[in-house]
Amino acid sequence: MSDYPTPPFEPQQQPVPGDQGRMNPYPDCGETSYKGSGRMAGKIALITGADSGIGRAVAIAFAREGADVAISYLDEHEDAKETARWVEEAGRQCLLLPGDLADKAHCVAIVNDTVAKFGRIDVLVNNAAFQMTHETLEEIPDEEWVKTFDINVTAMFRICKAALPSMARGSSIINTSSVNSDAPKPTLLAYATTKGAIANFTAGLAQLLGERGIRVNSVAPGPIWTPLIVSTMPEDEVKNFGSQTPLGRPGQPVEVAPIYVLLASDEGSYISGSRYGVTGGKPIL
Repeated sequence: MSDYPTPPFEPQQQPVPGDQGRMNPYPDCGETSYKGSGRMAGKIALITGADSGIGRAVAIAFAREGADVAISYLDEHEDAKETARWVEEAGRQCLLLPGDLADKAHCVAIVNDTVAKFGRIDVLVNNAAFQMTHETLEEIPDEEWVKTFDINVTAMFRICKAALPSMARGSSIINTSSVNSDAPKPTLLAYATTKGAIANFTAGLAQLLGERGIRVNSVAPGPIWTPLIVSTMPEDEVKNFGSQTPLGRPGQPVEVAPIYVLLASDEGSYISGSRYGVTGGKPIL
């Protein structure tokens, strides 16, 4: 077992959406540790929010399992290029798709560009997310509430809808929910609300798509050490991030990736409509 970092961490904050290269400790996305075994050989995956954090870890894992990967991200070009480098070092192709998922046209474009490059989509991972911390309801701007839903929920709906014509029987959709869907953190009210919606959307969509042979599941991470944390949380929370879990530390992105691999691979052929917690011991019921 790896000896992953435990808090307290040094105080640090970054502008949204954050730069993984400036984080201390540097998040482990499996760059030097994840070992593939051909579980996704020949598959095509589209992953949103894959420039860093959980998305990067999933992209690296998918590539080392034999998949070509399209990476959607906002504007974190250096982080995205680093992810692409690891995908290509695994011998797989990588397509970079920068742009704002709050824009309907861009949601459709990333699907069209992926299909134009690779011919189809076998695995769709809706992982991109936006959050901000607020101490009171009154200080949440209306436009920020709408933006959070646009990126976290509406984009997921639009991308799924656009991707379906290019997904055959046996394909897989995986949406990133959160432990906040069960135990909402009040200072992340908008984010937590969207994560509950993602869990519900996933459960309903799995039933809609069952007859087409397309599986839909969600993953509910607990506190994971990603750029989202240092760019949206106060320094005192960053310092002790993850210390409240039974394991006493935040998870690393590489520790979340294996469940995405299972749900994306043919080994998960009878798993649909489920939600999987990766929480460091905090129960989700």
